[in-house]
Amino acid sequence: MKLRNLVAAAAAFAFIASAPASAELKAGARAPDFAAKGALAGKPFSFNLKDALKRGPVVLYFYPKAFTQGCTLEAHAFAEASDDFKAAGATVIGMSNDKIETLQKFSTEACRDKFAVAAATPQVIKSYDVALKAVGIPTGLTKRTSYVIGRDGNIVMVHSEMDYRDHVKLTLAAVRKLGGAR
Repeated sequence: MKLRNLVAAAAAFAFIASAPASAELKAGARAPDFAAKGALAGKPFSFNLKDALKRGPVVLYFYPKAFTQGCTLEAHAFAEASDDFKAAGATVIGMSNDKIETLQKFSTEACRDKFAVAAATPQVIKSYDVALKAVGIPTGLTKRTSYVIGRDGNIVMVHSEMDYRDHVKLTLAAVRKLGGAR
């Protein structure tokens, strides 16, 4: 059963990989508030955007599916840069529509216990306009989209591209431009 799901996800990625991914939310827009359940270092975790913004900017990055190649590599890259994000005063939170049990394992193995991942509900996926579609039909996955949200709750940077490699570099640069480390 797992292999069939993995094959289906791979086929969906291959099908849409050449399609341009764009986020409707733009820099300057107000970030939709939300709370989510997830995992940090393998343990249950609750995330609340409003509370996180009180501590500093938030890097909210959506990824399609835990334990797929690109998503695992992206999580490793965010984990490697976690000290840089902390030094800049930012909280990093990864979001996908994976189940909590999967997120608990992913938070330890791929995220290396460095940052939290949370379950993106259909409402969060819709409000951030990150539903991944193939020929206009939702796949149940999220687009690979990163948002940097300033302490004021406004989006200061959006990066939406299936190739994960620039997400960490570009979001860290945007956080650093905000200044004001904790």
